[in-house]
Amino acid sequence: MVPATIKRTSLSAILLLAAAMPAHAHVGIGTTASLSAGFMHPLSGLDHMAVMIAVGLWAALSGGKAVVAWPLAFVGVMLAGGALGMLQVPVPFVEPGILASVVALGLLVAVAIDLPVSAGVAIIGLFALFHGHAHGTEVPENAGGLGYMAGFAVATALLHAAGLAAGLGLGIRVPGLARAAGGVCAAVGAGLVFGVL
Repeated sequence: MVPATIKRTSLSAILLLAAAMPAHAHVGIGTTASLSAGFMHPLSGLDHMAVMIAVGLWAALSGGKAVVAWPLAFVGVMLAGGALGMLQVPVPFVEPGILASVVALGLLVAVAIDLPVSAGVAIIGLFALFHGHAHGTEVPENAGGLGYMAGFAVATALLHAAGLAAGLGLGIRVPGLARAAGGVCAAVGAGLVFGVL
């Protein structure tokens, strides 16, 4: 078991590092004018898939109300962030926040941090705001843009469900494997931070 002080220090260091580096991973990538484009977008990048699956894994490892609350919080706040982006309301640190989300959520799974549901909602909600805002700034202000965000939300929810299913299945059969998947997520985030992925 890793001491809590080391966990907090490591997480803080990685978040600060990620906050210092821009991701440049979102604005202007691909078409943003249809439901199908929105649905495919979360499946098109490592950062998207890693974060969405990590939310599901962490919720599964935490159990209880987190299984429903954390994925719903991500999707709901992501849509609110998307609306802010579509309205061109500025949100600071969006790209660094997205990078930090990949590393931090991966670490939360890898070290199996057990937090109250409300604290998890706050952490997940903050990261969801960044993801939603980045994608909201990409969409046109018309019905196609709304379709894009709807497709994005459905794909996000399905990735959360995949993480939940994997976490629940792996957690019962091979508990360490779910945590190892979190480590892979954190490694993907570190690769994105340092520009090797």
